[in-house]
Amino acid sequence: MTHLKFETLDTPSLAEKIRTRTLRSGIIGLGYVGLPLAVEFARAGVKVFGIDIDGSKVDAISRGTSYVQDVDRNSLQELVRQHQLSATTDFSIIRSLDTVTICVPTPLRKSKDPDISYIVSAAQEITKYLHEGMLIVLESTTYPGTTEEVILPMLEGTGLKVGKDFYLAFSPERVDPGNLVYNTCNIPKVIGGVTEKCTDLAKSFYELAIEQVYAVSSPRAAEMVKLLENTFRSVNIGLVNELCLMSEKLGVDIWEIIDAAATKPFGFMPFYPGPGLGGHCIPIDPHYLAWKARINGFNPRFIELASDVNAQMPEFVARKAQAILNEKEKPLKGSQILILGVTYKKNVADVRESPALEVIELLEKGGAKVSFSDPHVSELKLGEKIYRSVALETLNAEALNFDLAILITNHDAFDHREILAAFPLILDTRNTFRGADRAKVVRI
Repeated sequence: MTHLKFETLDTPSLAEKIRTRTLRSGIIGLGYVGLPLAVEFARAGVKVFGIDIDGSKVDAISRGTSYVQDVDRNSLQELVRQHQLSATTDFSIIRSLDTVTICVPTPLRKSKDPDISYIVSAAQEITKYLHEGMLIVLESTTYPGTTEEVILPMLEGTGLKVGKDFYLAFSPERVDPGNLVYNTCNIPKVIGGVTEKCTDLAKSFYELAIEQVYAVSSPRAAEMVKLLENTFRSVNIGLVNELCLMSEKLGVDIWEIIDAAATKPFGFMPFYPGPGLGGHCIPIDPHYLAWKARINGFNPRFIELASDVNAQMPEFVARKAQAILNEKEKPLKGSQILILGVTYKKNVADVRESPALEVIELLEKGGAKVSFSDPHVSELKLGEKIYRSVALETLNAEALNFDLAILITNHDAFDHREILAAFPLILDTRNTFRGADRAKVVRI
């Protein structure tokens, strides 16, 4: 495949366009990573074109309607009104762009192997319109080597050469949905380019919108950074979850142990047990690293053990609920159970990989009648069954209809004091009801 070379001697270089903020930037994938990034670059004075195959997202942006919690609607509307930010489903816009950033999902297959099909599809679209002077940055979390082993050959298949005709880098997304302190703008950005010039241009580009940019030696190093960050959390959460399981056998309170250990001013960082891992990163990213390790002849035992332990926690919560009911001479079958919070973390509306979903399925399988209440989720579909949230306004009035409430996600919108007073029996997976009467509140 050949492409016309648009750049002439009179055309400003990419470095000059970045310096003068006269570049046109595209972002493929307008989800929880892509849309906030598009907004930050648009705020920085860059003309941004969002690209997504989901027409409903494109229509929402065109109306100035935000569907991402971390993007303020008023700010989005103003950027759209000023024509700093627009969206389209037409990938041919790429031919007129100076930079393209890929922010598409990277899920796991059922076999726990990486699924980079969205990355490949985005790269295929870019190759159709690739031209001289263009910078391509991959942000989607993936295994070390993806940028150079998958994307680079596709782009160089056009006849253009990296570092000379176009530039390629990886920069891991570090979005933490719902975080009121750290956002896209002030979370330091890691950059690794295929060549030194790729790194320099990518760094200059991101410095337009991001407060701090840190360069590493290669895309492979940048890809590894993100996997280290989330594997670190997975392993440490796995350790404390295993200690939680162990503590029940030993007859000690894991929460008391952690609080005491945390008084040490050095050499200890507290992690806390919970009902299991959820979200778009921590349950998934370690599998990307483990898969890459295995195909290179390395057995990642530590990583896989942590994932196995964390995966056991929803079943542990369900067994704990059954044991609590048995002590009250109530069978699990037929018991009315309310799940408090079904999102994967507090104060967000995201249920991806949430441990609450498996807990509900396990309890239902045991014959319980399960409902849920979540201020951020109005409806939940599991298989063929649709659950509708019990409204906060009626939560305490309906409390006595339930044999057990299980707190999975400790949203700030929950009135924990009123919940404690209203419900006859509570299983607390987050230590939210610290110090409460142990006859009424059981902690994992």
